Amino acid sequence: MFSFESITPPEGFRQGVVLLAYLLAVMWALAIVDVATGRRVLNQLSIVPRALDGLPGIAIAPLLHGGFGHLAANSGPLVILGTIILLQGLEVLGLVTVFCWLFSGIGTWLFGRPGTRHLGASGVVFGYLGYILLRGYFERSPGAIAAAVVVGLLYGSALWGLLPLQQGKSWVGHGMGFLGGALVARNLEAMQTWLMNNSGW
Repeated sequence: MFSFESITPPEGFRQGVVLLAYLLAVMWALAIVDVATGRRVLNQLSIVPRALDGLPGIAIAPLLHGGFGHLAANSGPLVILGTIILLQGLEVLGLVTVFCWLFSGIGTWLFGRPGTRHLGASGVVFGYLGYILLRGYFERSPGAIAAAVVVGLLYGSALWGLLPLQQGKSWVGHGMGFLGGALVARNLEAMQTWLMNNSGW
């Protein structure tokens, strides 16, 4: 298995970069559609805590944003942090993305404030952040530690987003995403083994 110790990009690195680019393109395309429709359609697909009509948002909400500013704020970290994780392999990026996507969404639906609407890729971004920071601790290799230090210096201030300090910020989604990333960092090998034995991955 590829680790942060490797020097050359792993197999599937180029495909992973393309997938990140496609994901970003979909988000921007949906943002344009959202503006063109007067924000009357896509916002209805957001996560609404403990409401049945908010369940589809668990799968869809990370693709949607409250505006171009919100999307722009998530785009850079999503690509940069995603590319760093991709250095461990396309399989790892996929695992971290899917787990944090669902863990953040389900956590927001379960624990978010009733009557609120939650959307955006922030949960996934915080999941990436949690994974990289904690993987350095659990893997203990120089490369993983270096990645954690660099990411900590670049995005450490974003950890304030885990606290309920700003109105309109889904700190529950941020926290659940970060926790999801930490769980993958702690249990990466076990999760990969389970997937290999049960999904044909």
